[in-house]
Amino acid sequence: MATEMSREVPIKKALGGTLANKIKNARVLMVGAGGIGCELLKNLVLTGFGEIHIVDLDTIDLSNLNRQFLFNMNHIKKPKAIVAKETAQKFNPDVKIEAYHSNIKDSEFDVEWYKGFHIVFNALDNLDARRYVNKMCLAANVPLIESGTTGFNGQVQAIKKGETECYDCTAKPVPKSFPVCTIRSTPSQPIHCIVWAKSYLFTEIFGTGEMESSDMDNKEDAENAEEIETLKREAQELKRIREKMGTNEFAKAVFQKVFDEDVQRLCSMEDMWKTRKRPTPLKFEEVQKAAVDAGIKSDIAEKDQLTWDVAQNFTVFVDSINRLSKRLQEEKANVTEGSPQPILEFDKDDVDTLDFVAAAANLRSHIFRIDLKSKFDIKQMAGNIIPAIATTNAITAGVCVLQAFKVMNDDLQSAKMVFLSKSADRIFSTERLSKPNPTCAVCSNAWSSWEVDTTRATLQDLLSVVAQKVAGYSEECIIMNGSKMVYDVDYEDNLEKPLADLDIVDNSTISIADDSSSDDQPQKANLELRIIHKDYPVDNDTPYAEPAPVEVPLKHVPVKAEKPVNGTTEEPHGAKRTHDEALGEDDPAAKKRVVNGDKAVPVPAVKKTKQDTDKDGDVVVLDEEEDDGVIEID
Repeated sequence: MATEMSREVPIKKALGGTLANKIKNARVLMVGAGGIGCELLKNLVLTGFGEIHIVDLDTIDLSNLNRQFLFNMNHIKKPKAIVAKETAQKFNPDVKIEAYHSNIKDSEFDVEWYKGFHIVFNALDNLDARRYVNKMCLAANVPLIESGTTGFNGQVQAIKKGETECYDCTAKPVPKSFPVCTIRSTPSQPIHCIVWAKSYLFTEIFGTGEMESSDMDNKEDAENAEEIETLKREAQELKRIREKMGTNEFAKAVFQKVFDEDVQRLCSMEDMWKTRKRPTPLKFEEVQKAAVDAGIKSDIAEKDQLTWDVAQNFTVFVDSINRLSKRLQEEKANVTEGSPQPILEFDKDDVDTLDFVAAAANLRSHIFRIDLKSKFDIKQMAGNIIPAIATTNAITAGVCVLQAFKVMNDDLQSAKMVFLSKSADRIFSTERLSKPNPTCAVCSNAWSSWEVDTTRATLQDLLSVVAQKVAGYSEECIIMNGSKMVYDVDYEDNLEKPLADLDIVDNSTISIADDSSSDDQPQKANLELRIIHKDYPVDNDTPYAEPAPVEVPLKHVPVKAEKPVNGTTEEPHGAKRTHDEALGEDDPAAKKRVVNGDKAVPVPAVKKTKQDTDKDGDVVVLDEEEDDGVIEID
């Protein structure tokens, strides 16, 4: 009891009894147990949050130890979520911690599961997962504290459905892409070879084979058109080679195709090599003999900070392609009839896929006389890993908890968008939380769910019962299952098919969009419909529950600002404040922005301040503006 009292008393004195009790009884979710996550979990545990759930797919790597203090050398290769729980639990045994070594996008973490939390914290390092958690929190109507860091820069944002802008209300920087002609024919940097290995070769062999990676610029311009056609032709050749998957000849066939035959074809283009050195093809038998003579074993792949030579890269390439082939064939053997064929996707934390990309990229680099890189370096570039600093993570995690206090205390108007940067003038800058963007393609949507037997109900049922009867769409609508369109008014082929045959199963999210073109009736916003599978008796003529009523708002149409009248301009509804307006300063520095992972971070402006003197005679700078929730020490 004495221990409990010693923990609770200072927290209650600092936060007040009401908020302290809310924190003690709170059930929170933390997604990500990396740089920010380790610091954040420590803060949550020591603050006394009653129940904390951690989800992270990653395992601990040597490179994590310089900033992820919950881990040590004995934890390498172990799941981050599990180890973080075990270490943090010792800080406060009274807190209940649940850990999941899983992907947050797995079906077990559905909307109902999210609804069981009082608040969610994002401590992620990639755009896709951030957008997914943002979407799930909106669907579950649970507040989210979003955060991110890049070097010395950090950012924290409180998000609440209907009251603040969501993560997708503002556009994010588009990832850099590379022209196909550079990737295929004239690589000059290691990153070009890495993109080729990751986004072309790996995808063509183990993925979709559709050349649709965001890393490669497939625009049909004059420079790219011929190269794209050649690449498509080569992709067809690879497709035929894929039929050998599982045989002893598969690795050799791929090697000869991409490192010998394709390179010889390039060498035959005389004009291309007038001002640059020709690439040098690799012969499978020659490199294989060199690897055997040197006694190279496949365990060389474990030495990730060593720059492998050609023979070592060859060994890793052959071994990884065999591992991946076996894995894909096992997945195909277990697929149920009528389900889509499985594919493999590159993941920087997946040893098999990383080994393949690292070895393939280095072999190509050797062919084009480009410096080879270690597997460790290739992981950073292929995974778009952002530089991280422990102090930035710690400060950002602290701000996350401070902002969470305001959200949990129902004081959202006091919460701020907080930015951290390396500045001699001011480390922190803040913005008021903006209202939701009415044109946002995510948070402006309506959300609902439908309990249905997906093996018996058809797409026609979904269209007539949900889209038309409940949501009020006309036949001129579009129904999407993820990125795949399953219905529009000119595409009715699927109407009589059961939902399961269209891969619409338990926990699927269906998007319904208004495609009407009437000038008299404004279009409706989109409806995001979550499917909940339930088996209904065969003698029941209606294989679904009556959908819950849902009101779909009209789609917002941006209004152009009126021309100035008497020197004033009326701001259109939903217009975004400029950063200068948010800071209240007309400072050129405030107009600059630096990239913070997936978020643009404003460089802090110098605010008007007044000076005071403390008891020791030192000058203390005091901010005249309202309290922004961050304690600042000069």
